[in-house]
Amino acid sequence: MELFKKTGKMALGSRLRLLTSKVTDDAARIYELYQMEFAPKWFPAFFVLAEDGEKTITEIAGEIGHSQPSVSKIIQEMTLAGLVQENRECVDKRRNLVELTPKGIEFAKELKVQCADVDAAIDSVILEARHNLWEAIEEWEFLLDQKSLCRRVQEQKKRRESKDVQIVPYEDKYQSAFRALNEEWISTYFKMEAADYKALDDPKAYILDKSGKIFVALYQDEPVGVCALIKMNDPDYDYELAKMAVSPKIQGKSIGWLLGQAIVNAAKELGASKIYLESNTSLKPAINLYQKLGFKKVVGRSTPYERCNIQMELDLNSL
Repeated sequence: MELFKKTGKMALGSRLRLLTSKVTDDAARIYELYQMEFAPKWFPAFFVLAEDGEKTITEIAGEIGHSQPSVSKIIQEMTLAGLVQENRECVDKRRNLVELTPKGIEFAKELKVQCADVDAAIDSVILEARHNLWEAIEEWEFLLDQKSLCRRVQEQKKRRESKDVQIVPYEDKYQSAFRALNEEWISTYFKMEAADYKALDDPKAYILDKSGKIFVALYQDEPVGVCALIKMNDPDYDYELAKMAVSPKIQGKSIGWLLGQAIVNAAKELGASKIYLESNTSLKPAINLYQKLGFKKVVGRSTPYERCNIQMELDLNSL
């Protein structure tokens, strides 16, 4: 127990395995106490057959959450013990139905007496304990089905690492990074087009001098992401979110989200009502990011880009 005090929650799996080992060892001794030759690992499959009657190995595996090879091995072991048998009268031989033998049926009756005693013993532990482990396990299983522990750790990792990301306004010293990051991103999926070169070759004249904004994401003081807010001469939209690019070497730190938020906040400060963007539906992470920021698909707009097959807008008044 001292080890777990030192390791903390990192050793959750090890601690659960230790608890499982204790309970399983006790389960074996309990079967001996009732003079029943039975392996604890057989119980889930045996219980399903005792309650529901004949089933296929696939059906049993689905019921108890085990793999088919694991259930096949358990059925083989219980067959050798004389508790189950293959139903040889089954018309469809492909279904491989398994059922209890007469010995297994008698064993199930005896097992009910033991189960009642075990239930009562566990209830006594629950009464003595400050927390109901049985209900807690059910709750944890539900919560981890909704979102796995690995996914939760991944989110914590992103949250921690994103704190080391700084979003700063564009300066001339970031011009090469602005071009390189965009060129790398565009060339990975598509090809550079004339409209790209206009913005990347002279961002000051094309974007900043026309009341636009550019933001740079710094990680450990290195520029790893960029995004621009470009002024539009359009009756429907004030600005366009464009030229967002994040280095593939540094993804997974919420950099796109942080850049997007900076763009949205800047547009609000400039008094914009709507922001427009163009993208491609093959870029699923990017589309998901835009939707998370609040952008919605629009149709009927023309575009100077060959790679564009989706246009989206963000109504800032609805935020």
